Amino acid sequence: MPVTGMEAEFNVVLDGVEIDPRAYWKDPTAFIDVPLLRRTRSSLQLPTGGAVYFDRGVIEVVTPVIELAPGSTARMVRNLWEQIQFVRDQLTRWEQRTGHHVRLKAYSAHYNISFELKRRQQDAHRNIQKLALLLTYILPIPVAVVGTNRRSTGVGVRPRQERIEVTADFTPDPGLMMATAALIVGVVRDVTAWPSYELEELDLRPIPVVAGVVPGKHTTRKGWLTKDFQYPQSPYTCDIDARIWDARDGRRMSLRDMARKVAWYFRRGIRRYSDPFTVRHLFAILSGRAPSMLELPDRPAAYEDVGRLCAWGTVLPGIEELARGTLPSPSAHRGHDGSYQAFVARREQDRASYLAGDIPAPLELPKTGSPPIKPAATIAAPKRRGNGRARAAASPSMRGQAPAVASPRGDGVEAKTPRPRRRADNPLAPATGAVRGRQGVRTVERRRNERRGRQMPVPFPDRRLTRSAYEKVFLKLVSGGRLKIGAETYTPVGMIGWDQAVFRRDSDGKRRLLSIDQLLRRMNAWE
Repeated sequence: MPVTGMEAEFNVVLDGVEIDPRAYWKDPTAFIDVPLLRRTRSSLQLPTGGAVYFDRGVIEVVTPVIELAPGSTARMVRNLWEQIQFVRDQLTRWEQRTGHHVRLKAYSAHYNISFELKRRQQDAHRNIQKLALLLTYILPIPVAVVGTNRRSTGVGVRPRQERIEVTADFTPDPGLMMATAALIVGVVRDVTAWPSYELEELDLRPIPVVAGVVPGKHTTRKGWLTKDFQYPQSPYTCDIDARIWDARDGRRMSLRDMARKVAWYFRRGIRRYSDPFTVRHLFAILSGRAPSMLELPDRPAAYEDVGRLCAWGTVLPGIEELARGTLPSPSAHRGHDGSYQAFVARREQDRASYLAGDIPAPLELPKTGSPPIKPAATIAAPKRRGNGRARAAASPSMRGQAPAVASPRGDGVEAKTPRPRRRADNPLAPATGAVRGRQGVRTVERRRNERRGRQMPVPFPDRRLTRSAYEKVFLKLVSGGRLKIGAETYTPVGMIGWDQAVFRRDSDGKRRLLSIDQLLRRMNAWE
């Protein structure tokens, strides 16, 4: 089945000094005191169903594969936080035994979505490399608004054989992480269904893309990465409500407006794999009714101690204070290596180096000019429904586009979306008290009155969130039980990748491989 999954990387700070966990512990079993199922020489299956291993100076936790279905993004994020909490609890026990103090400092998060198009079915216009590059134009701005912080530096997309991997900063607030996951999975799955992955597809659809910005080579493995210094100004340190961004189609917009229009275009895909709570929270952030981390004075302090300062079922203190209309306390963003002003100055130096040619140029030169969106000639005239609202029926080639009405002047200029009866029904409606056309950076104090009607970021109501089918398989594998096939019983002893489990026959020790799909059909055969 098509699947998704997440990885999270953390730097390890031991007694105030950042260390390489592989050099210090050699293996995760050095601090984990429960039996674990071996995956590879350095990777271990956790009792919570995921995995943990050391990779390039960081400790990495990974979810199992989770099939794409309604609610799958929330299940994926919940599962990731379960892996994080298990590792954090084991480190706490190790601290008690040894007298040391260990912090997990958030580094990055990777969102993986399967790509089913076989290589023999791919061509020069539709392959996984082209898809990754196309997504690098679409995803960075909405991901920045929903899931990154003031000290973030970029969003990347990497093609990985049969999956797409989106790389970004770790999001320490579970609600914001679920909104980010829903956005990424919905966009990737919808774009994967497009007939072509050429960049010209952006000119056929009303998807805002910052003019003149071209992704560069990813810093790790193959792929593309859009850094902050490649933009005219950093999207992470500017006012996300200031209309200072020029789109490729000639419009001048704010960062939040761009992100909202991208998400609205892909709203059907986002809803398909998400849940109502997350969809409401996502569009509340994108319409200004709920705060973004880019509205905080600095990166939240929770990044410095994941598992203690942030956990599943909690809300970041700074985000909660912003939603209440008060200034975040200094403790909400304390504990960084240097001041925020020093960080901004270093990034501006990188921008100057990039413009001077000291930093390698992007892989492809930008096109001259900004071609406008082609006229929506295939959009039919408005129809009258029973409730009197005007709607536009889009052709199959424009499926997923926000409802729009062709201009009565016949000049190809897109008219405004028909206004619904109640503004609250439309996530694209401007936030209460928002000031249109305001330029420059507005301080937190000047926005306090605007936030009185904001939605409070409550923890996710997961009491009705069931386990996915594949989650149940992995929980059976790590439960310590035995699988009965006929008259024989088998004990799980390892994993090969994420789709093959290794079993040992109890009678003679002979090994046998079973796929997770085979195990899914034998869920009632466990003892």
